[in-house]
Amino acid sequence: MLALAPDAPSRKAAQGVARAEAWPLLGVATAAPPAAVPTVEHEALTGGGQEGPVVFGECKGSGATPYQTCVELDGPACQCGCPSRKSPCKHALGLLLLWSAGDVPAAEPPPWVADRLARRDRSAARAGAGEAARQSRQGATTGGRAGARSAATESARHARVAAGLAELERWLADQIRQGLATAGDGAWDDLAKRLVDAQAPGVASTVSRLREARAADDWPERLLEEYALIDLLAVAYRRRAHLPVPLAQTVLSRVGFPVMREEVLAGPAVRDRWDVLGRRDEVQERLTSRRVWLRGRDTGRPALVLSFAPQGQALDPSFVTGATVDADLAFYPGAAPLRALAAGATTLAAPMGEPPGVTPEEAMDEVAAALAADPWTDSWPLVLAGVVPGRTGVGGFPLHRSAYDPWRLIAVSGGRPVTVAAEWTPHGLRPLTTWAEDGTVVIL
Repeated sequence: MLALAPDAPSRKAAQGVARAEAWPLLGVATAAPPAAVPTVEHEALTGGGQEGPVVFGECKGSGATPYQTCVELDGPACQCGCPSRKSPCKHALGLLLLWSAGDVPAAEPPPWVADRLARRDRSAARAGAGEAARQSRQGATTGGRAGARSAATESARHARVAAGLAELERWLADQIRQGLATAGDGAWDDLAKRLVDAQAPGVASTVSRLREARAADDWPERLLEEYALIDLLAVAYRRRAHLPVPLAQTVLSRVGFPVMREEVLAGPAVRDRWDVLGRRDEVQERLTSRRVWLRGRDTGRPALVLSFAPQGQALDPSFVTGATVDADLAFYPGAAPLRALAAGATTLAAPMGEPPGVTPEEAMDEVAAALAADPWTDSWPLVLAGVVPGRTGVGGFPLHRSAYDPWRLIAVSGGRPVTVAAEWTPHGLRPLTTWAEDGTVVIL
């Protein structure tokens, strides 16, 4: 969510209002009502139907009247009554942070939500009147106008994203011609802001992390690798119509097109006994994310469950490292599906001991298959069986620099083969968990 912020001050300010107590009114509706007073533009865009999912709230400000803020999640498209000229403003960003943390309850939107969305619709209609007309004609031939509104909105966003990624391709080509050392934090920050404006927040987030590659000891190789993957994503987006459907879904997700939680849960679920391999919490300014790695006991399928919360608030405690849970998981679509949601209640299974592992060779084949399906894969859970850990590697896999000298793991091993659950990354393994001789779970 913070990748949508126009600048660093906006990110900081958004975290300051990402508190439920700052919002006297707060809610999310699966569909917002149409405009109270329909207009020609609104009818052309909506076909007389309802808008997509919308988060809304009234935030306490410096004035006597709270700021009315709403965000339509399909865009996302933001509307706020504050005087800020930034888009999105801190209130819209704070509202999105609360929603992503699961702190926004379902509620019926008040009338002002429809009014604000109607004003946004009129603006969008004026900006894309020609496209809307073309899509209306297409919708008429297929027997409906609701599809015309959806196609027009999607087409307008795709046009903005395509223009932003075309600029990105030119920028990358210039970097290669001029030399890797010519770019710095300022250039990447400006480029990331332009990509946010182009509604490609996923790519913007990747660009904003380039400073990490530049700070590495082997930065020329790292930076060139990152540039190549970003360029590959831009080219794949441009040619997405020719890609297999799962890979095209992966490309859209990596660019920043959201997949609604409801859409994921409506898909097929995978029932299994899932071993909880480990978890890793990361703090990004005032937002904490939790990555929980799972592995299916029967299917052998890997899974990643993500949760987010503002600092000071509890994260999802459903999955405890070392436990085995009976659960249905619904996976986000893609060429190498990994991220998942719990599709219902989870229950603890009977203690089952350490999970089944694979040899290092089998693990390497698995990672290779994941990368072949999704070249932008940056993490993957593995369970290595019968490996002896060293100071800088496990089972032939190099360790991530942050995991060098894993004395706790080495002490449990004592020079004998052990089972190790780890997170694979392009820059080395991050050990998560191991099991002692008596079956005790040791969190690393």
